[in-house]
Amino acid sequence: MDRTVPKTDSEEIKLYMRTYYSLLRSSYPIQIETLAESHMAMESSLHIHAGDLRPDMSALIYASLRLPDCMADVDLVLIGQIERSFVEAGYTNIREWQRVSAPGRRRRVHFNGESALAVFIASRSDIDDLVPILTAYQIEWNKIHTLLQAEDIQLVLEQQRSRRDKLSEAEADLIAKAMQTEKDDLRRLEVVWGERFVETLYAIARGRKQIRLQMLAGSLADYRRATAYWWAEISEQLGGINLEDRPVYFVSSNTHSMVNLLTGFAQREESNLVEYIQRFDKGELVELYQAIQENDDRKSLDNFLYYVLKKYIADKGDAARDSLAADEQAIGIHRLNSKQGFDIEAQVIELNKLRPDWLDARLQNVVDAPALAHSNAVILNIDYPLGLAAYELLNRITERVGSLLGVYVMGKAATLNGGVGDVMIPSVIHDEHSQNTYLFQNCFTAQDVVPYLTYGMVLDNQKGISVPGTFLQNPRYMSVFYQEGYTDIEMEAGPFLSSVYEAFRPKLHPANEIVNLYGVPFDVGFLHYASDTPMSKGKNLGAGSLSYGGIDPTYATAVAILRRIFLQEKRRMGAKVISGGTLAEASVMVEDSY
Repeated sequence: MDRTVPKTDSEEIKLYMRTYYSLLRSSYPIQIETLAESHMAMESSLHIHAGDLRPDMSALIYASLRLPDCMADVDLVLIGQIERSFVEAGYTNIREWQRVSAPGRRRRVHFNGESALAVFIASRSDIDDLVPILTAYQIEWNKIHTLLQAEDIQLVLEQQRSRRDKLSEAEADLIAKAMQTEKDDLRRLEVVWGERFVETLYAIARGRKQIRLQMLAGSLADYRRATAYWWAEISEQLGGINLEDRPVYFVSSNTHSMVNLLTGFAQREESNLVEYIQRFDKGELVELYQAIQENDDRKSLDNFLYYVLKKYIADKGDAARDSLAADEQAIGIHRLNSKQGFDIEAQVIELNKLRPDWLDARLQNVVDAPALAHSNAVILNIDYPLGLAAYELLNRITERVGSLLGVYVMGKAATLNGGVGDVMIPSVIHDEHSQNTYLFQNCFTAQDVVPYLTYGMVLDNQKGISVPGTFLQNPRYMSVFYQEGYTDIEMEAGPFLSSVYEAFRPKLHPANEIVNLYGVPFDVGFLHYASDTPMSKGKNLGAGSLSYGGIDPTYATAVAILRRIFLQEKRRMGAKVISGGTLAEASVMVEDSY
């Protein structure tokens, strides 16, 4: 077999990575400033204007979305895998630090209320993600600091520093001009920084950012210890459910789409949701709802209700949240949170407790109610892990569960040949971590998604590549991918497939090989929806948001995954009846299976 793995190494990217890993071996905090030169030299596709005097607003917005809003106050970032690492380093009260979060990254992060941030990491990929984000943030902060030194701007910011509402048009014009940026970009940054926007600009004007970074632990043993703690917490919260005795369908997705599709809560709350947007929305959602009603589009209506539900629960607070939790409990959906180590939420869903009449209409025609009622299988859904954390977590799961029936992964990706909102279905994955190229039978085809996608395209038979980090790419790097037919860029598929290999082969995954996974005895399915198009300069996740448009591919892929699971379970239960029951019983179980 000819080896068609692209020679993707970029010396500038490798130098950058070698630099920060060598520095992080120090027992004393390092200065992020020492990484600025190598960061700019790699010419990251997410930070294409790093070396310019003018701010790169897309890069700053991207970084800000992945850092907590207290970052303006932070000058020391501590990273470690488990609490013990922080305690042994002298931070004995780490649990008392304020828990903070970022909208674009799910990590356990604590702020001491002054200037220190503690970040819990799950794998080396968190380092490859966090370090470039911090470096980009500091580079752009310091550019803006230089531009905000005029006395009139400093006076305006000092007078307005406690302000919590939005800038007027005249004020936005003044500050945008001083920052040498477009007013629209300034307004986007204003949304990201929220109520602290003016306060943060004032802090930027007053002084340069000098972030220090220290890694408290980083051994492979510590990563695996952290994963073991995560599993122990999950198992303890499940109470009487022993996953070691249950067949498991593993899913990596978000924490809302599958629950929404299974509970029917949004549909039962439709009148309250509509009343909510009529009272509090500026008009866009009301108009969208009316248009959907006029078109009599059930699929779009359900997706719309799911979108509104998240806002509704956030605003309505405990009452709505408790009502949803009660419905989840009634049908065997268990939410499991990690409290001691890294922050990856999990859900366990007992198939035999689901109510077929509550399911989204797109699922109902593949559900066999009698088969479901007798099922002992569960869905274990984990909240998108980052990079190599996928390998560590799936390894832990395959070691512990009774049997693995399927591995299904929904995730965001960059596309080199499509548009934002398209869905890519790969059958080849090159993994930059192991340098393996994995060939596998993706259980999904375009036909599994097309009926449920309203806007974008579905591209199957694609070739994907799993990269070390979002910043660790540049145009030359991606051009090599594209020349070899690789069009789907993300971070987790390769690590997941390395774990799949170890789940059915008696050895560790190899390195730098073409690996055939066609003999895997369980389902393997990957569905990636495009969140950015990096071949278009500046068109990255910082340049915009999927917003409501992201609902369409999210639910199209989630529906496809659940339909596959229900179909597989119908067949499995039918086979059990054939082997242990009567032929009449079997006919009931397998009716319309195909």
